[in-house]
Amino acid sequence: MATTSGEEPDTVRRARRWALWTLAVGIGAVMLVAAAVLVYANFINDPEAALEVTDLEAALDAETATTATTTADTTADTTADTTADTTADTTAEPGPGVAGRWVATDDSEVGYRVTEVLFGVNTEGVGRTDQVTGELIIEGTSIDTASFSIEMASIASDDSRRDGQFRGRIMNVAEHPTAEFILTEPIDLGRIPDPGQQITVPAVGELTLRGTTNEVTFEVTAQRSADRIGVLGAIAVVFGDYGIPNPSIAGITTEDNGLLEFVLVFTRP
Repeated sequence: MATTSGEEPDTVRRARRWALWTLAVGIGAVMLVAAAVLVYANFINDPEAALEVTDLEAALDAETATTATTTADTTADTTADTTADTTADTTAEPGPGVAGRWVATDDSEVGYRVTEVLFGVNTEGVGRTDQVTGELIIEGTSIDTASFSIEMASIASDDSRRDGQFRGRIMNVAEHPTAEFILTEPIDLGRIPDPGQQITVPAVGELTLRGTTNEVTFEVTAQRSADRIGVLGAIAVVFGDYGIPNPSIAGITTEDNGLLEFVLVFTRP
């Protein structure tokens, strides 16, 4: 159809309207995706908070019936023996029932924390498990032996897809079913804190992840109740140092490092 001077042909107007509509749809789709990511990162995928002193205190308070029975059976003899051995020197007294061997309970919790960028939005990936075994041995005011082992396949996050990546490509739990920490230098506490008091000291040991072992140094905070000992800490992990593939996948990127967090609760065996 002919047009008068200065008017656009109908085909041009239709093409322009189509282009504007396509642009609007595209912008709308981007906004919807961005909104979905923000909702997921900030509401649905609200990561668990870092383990801290309040978690240590709560774990010590969560005494199980089994622990109570074990304590009742052993406290009398242990208290009598330890008191007899340490009464002469009260300045280094380890406290009734503290010297000797302690084992980890089901109130222990270990996990990882990794910073994630989800389609440009900062969030965190967090996985936890209570499938932990371990022990520590106290002599005088020193922790001479300490270790713990983690069942890696039991670590779970809030996303099954993340768990699948973690157990397969990243940590290869089929070939490396456990991770382990072993104390390599005794921890001199200086004194055994009274029940309810906390003490923070450095620890040195060997951490084994995905079949690779490295020396690590970190701080631990210890607290005891009447019949239990709790330990809180976090170990920095650089993935490349342990042969761990970077967890990043399409749309999700991570740092090259993370944290191994733990609250360990020990009782008499």
